[in-house]
Amino acid sequence: MKFGLELSESFNIARSAIMANKGRGMLTALGIIIGIVAVITTMTAANGLKNTFMQSFSSIGSDVLYVSRTPWVNMGDFMQFRNRRNISLDDTEKLAEALSGRGIVNPGINRSLNIKYGSETLENVNVLGTTDKQIIVSSITPEFGRFLMPFDVEYKKNVAVLGSAVAEALFGALSPLDKKIKVGRYTYRVIGVMEEQGGSSFGGPNFDRRVYVPITTFIKTFGDRGGRENYDVAIKAPSQEELADFEYEVIGEMRKVRNLTPTEEDDFAINKLDTLMGAYNNVMGVVLLIGLLVTSISLFVGGVGVMNIMFVSVTERTKEIGIRKAIGARRRSILLQFLFESSVICLIGGVIGIVLAALVTFIINAVLMPASLSWGILLIAVIVSISVGVLSGIVPAWRGARLDPIEALRYE
Repeated sequence: MKFGLELSESFNIARSAIMANKGRGMLTALGIIIGIVAVITTMTAANGLKNTFMQSFSSIGSDVLYVSRTPWVNMGDFMQFRNRRNISLDDTEKLAEALSGRGIVNPGINRSLNIKYGSETLENVNVLGTTDKQIIVSSITPEFGRFLMPFDVEYKKNVAVLGSAVAEALFGALSPLDKKIKVGRYTYRVIGVMEEQGGSSFGGPNFDRRVYVPITTFIKTFGDRGGRENYDVAIKAPSQEELADFEYEVIGEMRKVRNLTPTEEDDFAINKLDTLMGAYNNVMGVVLLIGLLVTSISLFVGGVGVMNIMFVSVTERTKEIGIRKAIGARRRSILLQFLFESSVICLIGGVIGIVLAALVTFIINAVLMPASLSWGILLIAVIVSISVGVLSGIVPAWRGARLDPIEALRYE
């Protein structure tokens, strides 16, 4: 009970001291405000980037393996991948036959081409030659219209399904269904538009800026370059739980298809979402660490400012400390008084910083990428503010608490 009264008294004295020097208190808190805004914005931006990344690659599927000539994430010498043989259409057909009944195999081939409708032209759009199995392995569906059907592939129909960004850029508010577009130099009829997948604005692929056509039509119109074209193969595993074992099965069958001897290394790569996520987490971990170290400098500077002001406050109130000690105040009371003062200054700075950071986050969300403040980030900001206050005030508070009351009373 007595300690509770002591806490209450120390807090009231600290509050009175802050109210008596509002201007100085706000200037002191400015460094904390800037530091908190910087730290919260860094963490929010990192979360926003992660959300954008996950949204961009959501169509890849966590239970899908991708057989490619080169790995998506290259951590070694690129020259060892550059000279690999292309994966041919014949390779994809043999692999599909070997895995029949186990996995869903979907070959694909892509090229960057210009897409034109009327006077509107989109340059370097990713045109993907694929099959009707694309929506199975990618778990994406048309927003309206339909996707490719088996007969489109079998009869080499000149039909196309547009990504949402392509449809909007070419047609605006008009319905693109049954409209004729130019894909390269060839005419295709639009049969559907895919749902929005959320393309990346930070270097990742934009799956909304894509056109899907039958793989057979792609080969018919754009050619197979004498069988020298490179194909990618998406293979949906029987289940997420069997993915690891299924990966070894795919590697074994692909080695047979490529006629590799037991002593030869794989001349193909198995890619999956986990590979991308691992690389992303490694890169973002380093970026976030560097960002927090840089932004923490402003918090450190703010903490030094608070410490400096607290030393000034202790010096200005030396006589007050002497009087309090002379009438029975204990060292603990003096210590708590100045710790409360520095903590409250930093907490006020933290609250203002959170409000400003929320405004910055709103702007980031509206202009750059999806971003939002989480309760975890807010809790960290409050804890950091109070911690900086305690650490900044502990030395000045300890100095004030150890003042000799007689010497303090003589101070002018």
